[in-house]
Amino acid sequence: MTARVRGIDHIGLTVPDLEAATRFLADALGAEVLYDTLPADRGPVGGPETEQRLGVPPGTRQLAIRMLALPDGPGIELFAYDPPGRSPALPSDLGWQHLALYVDDLDTLRDRAIEAGAHPLSPPHPLPGPEAGPANRFAYLRTPWGSTLELVTYPDPQPYEEKTDRRRWRPAASPPSCGVPSAG
Repeated sequence: MTARVRGIDHIGLTVPDLEAATRFLADALGAEVLYDTLPADRGPVGGPETEQRLGVPPGTRQLAIRMLALPDGPGIELFAYDPPGRSPALPSDLGWQHLALYVDDLDTLRDRAIEAGAHPLSPPHPLPGPEAGPANRFAYLRTPWGSTLELVTYPDPQPYEEKTDRRRWRPAASPPSCGVPSAG
């Protein structure tokens, strides 16, 4: 077995309302519920072992945990806590700053996210410098609970590619849907 990273499995995301976050991610990004690791009717779970395992403050209890699947890409694991999170992390705070999703149609997905409750931080912008290209663009949005979401697309060659053989990881293109269910 080779010890190497093969890709991102999932992203953990703390939300103030599990059901509202599930609806937003389904409506905006096409996410689907895979399973509830900790169903809401089985929680809350807390105590010293939970606090130590998760590195949360004393008295924090897990209310629910849910795993979502994106149409293509890593899973999104939602966590709800009591007490709920203090305040949303800002991009200037230490730690993971935002979730960036590669999309083929930035404008349509951005509109869908806004219709589902996201707040656009600005219109789409061209990718800068080493990422530039005629159709290479990105847009930042805020989720209804305050997390930062980036939608990015770079279908055109990028200047950095002229200087190295190494490439950024990019999800494979989805095969076109022909309306025929898969066989397995």
